Amino acid sequence: MKKQTVLKSTMAGIFALGASMAAQNAFAVPDAPQTWEKCAGVSLAGKNDCGALDGSHQCAGQAKDNMLDTEWIYIPEGTCTKIGGLVKATKPAK
Repeated sequence: MKKQTVLKSTMAGIFALGASMAAQNAFAVPDAPQTWEKCAGVSLAGKNDCGALDGSHQCAGQAKDNMLDTEWIYIPEGTCTKIGGLVKATKPAK
């Protein structure tokens, strides 16, 4: 009888450890990007980063419509073309 209790306790501990490790990995933060792309044509209205490429305005959050080629956001390098944007420039992460 005592052998079964020890075995059950051991198994419960192993399962708890495994669940704890799985949960920790599920919420892990990915590595920070090394380079950012200025990606045009993917930002939503009012969600652009900085001024328009055509000079129509000089501030963030001024995009009048979704997905305009003149409005851009910074995203991790290698992402822009995957989501249908146009890479206008890159810059190293700080």
